[in-house]
Amino acid sequence: MKRHKIYYKFLKTIKNYNLFQENDHVLVAFSGGPDSSALLHLLLEFAKDFPLKIELAHFNHKLRGEESDEDENFCRREAEKLGLPIHIGSDDVRDYAKKRKINLEEAGSILRYRFLKAKAKEIGANKIALGHTMNDQAETFLMRVLRGSGLKGLSSIFPVKDEIFVRPLIEIKREEIEDYLKKEGIPSRLDSSNLSMKLLRNRIRFELIPYLEERFGKRLVEHLSKSAQLIREEDEINRIVEEEKYKGLIYREDGLKLNLKDLKNFPFPLQRRIVRRFIEEVKGNLRRIGFYHIEQVRNLEKEREAHLPGKIVIRREGDWIFEKKKPLEKKDYEYSWNIENPIDILEAGIRLKARLIEPIEKEKIKFDDRKRAFVDFEKIKLPLIVRNRREGDIFRPIGSPGRKKLNEVFRQKGILPREREFLPLILSGDEIVWAPGIPVSENFKVGNETRRIILIEAETL
Repeated sequence: MKRHKIYYKFLKTIKNYNLFQENDHVLVAFSGGPDSSALLHLLLEFAKDFPLKIELAHFNHKLRGEESDEDENFCRREAEKLGLPIHIGSDDVRDYAKKRKINLEEAGSILRYRFLKAKAKEIGANKIALGHTMNDQAETFLMRVLRGSGLKGLSSIFPVKDEIFVRPLIEIKREEIEDYLKKEGIPSRLDSSNLSMKLLRNRIRFELIPYLEERFGKRLVEHLSKSAQLIREEDEINRIVEEEKYKGLIYREDGLKLNLKDLKNFPFPLQRRIVRRFIEEVKGNLRRIGFYHIEQVRNLEKEREAHLPGKIVIRREGDWIFEKKKPLEKKDYEYSWNIENPIDILEAGIRLKARLIEPIEKEKIKFDDRKRAFVDFEKIKLPLIVRNRREGDIFRPIGSPGRKKLNEVFRQKGILPREREFLPLILSGDEIVWAPGIPVSENFKVGNETRRIILIEAETL
């Protein structure tokens, strides 16, 4: 039987982006609309020659009353007719949007993708097939141009996302989809919300693109889609550089922090990419994050805060920026430690352990004040005391001629105020020996006369 010409474009996209492997378990996002209906039937045709396990998933947004329920019933009937399992999900999209102060389109998208990922995990599907077309690509590109997006945003819709979402129709135009459905006699549903001019995407689809095509050529959608592809491919080089530099600027041991001072050594575009990535990691996504927010964080002054969408607060202290969270209520703690066994300080999320080691030359000691301290064993009194900071604590850092306020030492070493209240101090008697993040005390340091050394180490629980 002769196949529709669209099938060969579909096949080419699959091969170009290596979308499927033999015996993949594919969950098809099936709304019942023209695009997802075409996607389903093309996948079934493809599966005749290439073994795939196919199941369907339909998410009922409950936004169009009976029409939404009719869409769901249509999808159930189609699944039964084709002999395919179908999984139905729904949620209160209006309530979700209201609580998070976002629009219905965004809320629906979040909940739909959440449902698809959860269902794929539940049934063991390793691919989720989505019905985005070349027209969706062009529309997204224009939307992001109008919003002032950078290169990453202009990359628009990716053929493969997060190694699980695949879009086999991304190089096929909507008019080709419609021709395929008509000639093959494949039924589909029409979502009336796709006709609403209240939505920016629909205004671009029905007003801007026809206007541009009429005046600047009928191949506009193809050209915009190609531009998005070229930007996406070239931006991959920037992503690799970003990945490398980001790792060198991030500190994770006591919460995610970015060194803003060192960031300034890079060109502005790379600075923005790194800040964008930092925000994404803090927030979990980049919804409603724009150029203004990235610049606000990038140029944050010391001891100032930036308030981002989603009730995210980024604060700068010293050279570092981090997410400011509601401060935990300080609770004093104190433990006795004989050093024979490790001790877990749950209040700080830190485990302390100690062991005796042979004397070594000072030049060979690998110092790291955040993780370890080398202490003259004969200068301490057991058991040691482990507690958090108290008002009026004083400390004599190694090399210092006299004692200082502990808070001042914390400040000099870049330990953030929110960390200081819970950080474990190790004391011999009533004198501080060490705390993770500061040098060992001058009074307990290893010297030329030291015969036995105790190595104290701190690690995150």
